[in-house]
Amino acid sequence: MEVTLQVDGEPHRLTIDPRTTVLDALRERAGTMSPKKGCDHGQCGACTVLLDGRRVLSCLMLAIAYDGAEITTAAGVGHPVREAFTEHDAFQCGYCTPGQICSAVAVLDEMARGWPSHADSGDGGADVRAEVAERMSGNLCRCGAYVNIVRAVVEAGQL
Repeated sequence: MEVTLQVDGEPHRLTIDPRTTVLDALRERAGTMSPKKGCDHGQCGACTVLLDGRRVLSCLMLAIAYDGAEITTAAGVGHPVREAFTEHDAFQCGYCTPGQICSAVAVLDEMARGWPSHADSGDGGADVRAEVAERMSGNLCRCGAYVNIVRAVVEAGQL
């Protein structure tokens, strides 16, 4: 089957098996190495990308269902969060960083839109660091750089 995926602003016409995930289509067919294959079960967040502006775990999405979709990887993110990750040493080995960056961009968008979270009490009195940490909780970091990741997201969002 053929699909076209807009990856970081570039169209990629791909011939794929109908069982191919977005992650495998990106890495194996489109040559985009930014999203990482971690657990391949949607539990670690290393494969997180922005699909039509919303964060998704690309290892769980079938590419055939997203013909024509706009996919942004960390390599295509033009956002202050990238610089903030560097400034705050929000990565160590770097394996989770692409997924963390895509999630951070989505987290800031979700917060700006007023989407609720478990850490937000609804009265506007939520601790912003706790809220960012809760929203980023689907992205695991085997090096334990969580404190610096939260600082980077808070700074990038000017929260």
